[in-house]
Amino acid sequence: MKKYLYFTVFVSGMTTLAAELAASRLIGNVFGTSNLVWASIIGLILIYLTAGYFIGGRWADRWPDAATLYRVLAWGAFTLGVVPYIATPVLRFAAQAFEGLDVAVLLGSFVGVLILFCVPVTLLGMISPYAIRLSVDDPKSAGTTSGAIYGISTLGSFIGTFLPVLVTIPTIGTRLTFLSFSLVLLLVALIGLGKYASRRLMAWHLWMPVILIAIAILSNNQSLKDSTGQVYETESAYNYIQVQQINGYTLLRLNDGEGVHSIYNPNTLNYGGPWAQFLVAPFFNADYSPNQVHRMAIVGLAAGTTARMASAVFGPIPIDGYELDPKIIEVGKKYFGENLPNLNVIIGDGRWNLEQSPYQYDLIAVDAYRPPYIPPHMTTQEFYQIVYNHLTANGAVAINVGSVPGDRRLINGLATTMATVFPSIHIMDIPGTLNTMIFATKQPTTADNFTANLYALSRRTDINPILLSTMQTTFANMKPGYDTTQVFTDDHAPIEWIVDDMVIRFTLSGGLSGLQQ
Repeated sequence: MKKYLYFTVFVSGMTTLAAELAASRLIGNVFGTSNLVWASIIGLILIYLTAGYFIGGRWADRWPDAATLYRVLAWGAFTLGVVPYIATPVLRFAAQAFEGLDVAVLLGSFVGVLILFCVPVTLLGMISPYAIRLSVDDPKSAGTTSGAIYGISTLGSFIGTFLPVLVTIPTIGTRLTFLSFSLVLLLVALIGLGKYASRRLMAWHLWMPVILIAIAILSNNQSLKDSTGQVYETESAYNYIQVQQINGYTLLRLNDGEGVHSIYNPNTLNYGGPWAQFLVAPFFNADYSPNQVHRMAIVGLAAGTTARMASAVFGPIPIDGYELDPKIIEVGKKYFGENLPNLNVIIGDGRWNLEQSPYQYDLIAVDAYRPPYIPPHMTTQEFYQIVYNHLTANGAVAINVGSVPGDRRLINGLATTMATVFPSIHIMDIPGTLNTMIFATKQPTTADNFTANLYALSRRTDINPILLSTMQTTFANMKPGYDTTQVFTDDHAPIEWIVDDMVIRFTLSGGLSGLQQ
């Protein structure tokens, strides 16, 4: 029996961590993947496990038999399997609240979904102390036995950490990931009941897998969000990906859906927003013309909106597009016309791949700041030095930053950091949004250079209207400067703390929709 108990705690540990990772994706699809969301999930899971350890220890001393252990395991597996299907209507409700900016409903939904994990995780937490109680034959070996069980459980947890993220969620999705791990654990419980309790007791629990499979079949074609105009949704190892078609425009949304990451209409290219604003960065150089842009990089390619606009403005120049999520590229090719012959897609982390690039660029667009949360390693002095090193002599970089009304801490921090590497910084706020563009040039430049270029280009007939209209928007919305604050480094970049605080303050004030693009 001891060997099977060891196998039981291995599968239980694997399922517990798989459930935690799958829970983060289930909740993150609607509420995002911020540190606040992760802390809530991890914190409550730990509380549930703690309760399970205490309860399991007491039950094991009162009813030290395998039948009780495997009945607890069966119920833990079953309740875990139904969680995503019970949570789906709550998550849909929450997604609608996001669109309607109903903060109270959002918070209530978030708490409600987390509470759903209370029963299954607590039951799974009972397994290890129960297994220790049943495995200890001699008090002298209690330490060895408990160490072996917790070690085996932790090894299972290690497998459960990677299996859902790398295999099951990208291939079969979040709900079927829950179902798969639940059915495996339920099978372990049923075999345990048959071997160490009675076949009659095992047979009585056979309704559990039947119900789980039936629920999965009935829910097979249900989408998670079913938002307005939704035509496609999928999950990758990195994101929940959603495609909507609204008023003739195709929109790419990720995770919580509060940002439009790409936009497409086959009949137009002028979408405004940050996609066009990236293109004006080099024109802070004196006497600059579009034909001086020979190569461009986009860090955070998404579905290629900026690349398409750049190709229209600068011609079919080579564009290196860095994108972490290969599934987004697939979606871009299918729904967003991301099939440009001059676009070279590079899959992987933008910072690492840019550093390895053999090229120098006249323009680098950094659009990797997934709203409202930003990868800290792409905000530091060291990162901007990499960008600087990959610019040509008259090269420029533009970054798209989300902000909230009255709080420019993030903008000021990024601008301060960039100014330790670049000689000139220029800032503009995109009208109608809460987005700010920060431009930096490798050579010392002035806003007067930009004004002179706008005047000169507006007198020419060969300039793409998108560029002219975007430069006019930039000119009209330039900011006089920024407040010098903290320099972000690889050693210390409190980006998440700043952004979390901004979001909390903004949410409590009743706003949610501003962190767009």
